[in-house]
Amino acid sequence: MMVAGIGSRKGVSAMDVLAAIETALDAHGLAMTALSALATASLKQDEQAIFSAGRELALPVIVVEDNALKAASSRVISRSDLSQGLAGTPSVCEASALAAAGKGAKLLGPRIVLGPVTCAIAISGDAV
Repeated sequence: MMVAGIGSRKGVSAMDVLAAIETALDAHGLAMTALSALATASLKQDEQAIFSAGRELALPVIVVEDNALKAASSRVISRSDLSQGLAGTPSVCEASALAAAGKGAKLLGPRIVLGPVTCAIAISGDAV
């Protein structure tokens, strides 16, 4: 299972989200078809652009609950004080990707920042 974790500022467009996902996948030499799901933190559950991007890609969007997000936070690569203050994790996109990809998941690398959107790719532990 391969998951794209998404973090964003408020009011981003679906095009912003899609561009960040594509940039993150390109950075790892992967095609959009490699993805199994998108994921984000519960504080982003009203950010319609993330769900619009999921519909556009025909992928489910997994909303990661706060406790799972915090549990995955010790395994993130990137650190943002703003994210830590607002979401309780140093990286919303990385922690979301890790939590959604399941036990033993690993990030393929640090998050990609593209304007107002961050994206990180995680792969499940059983796929390695």
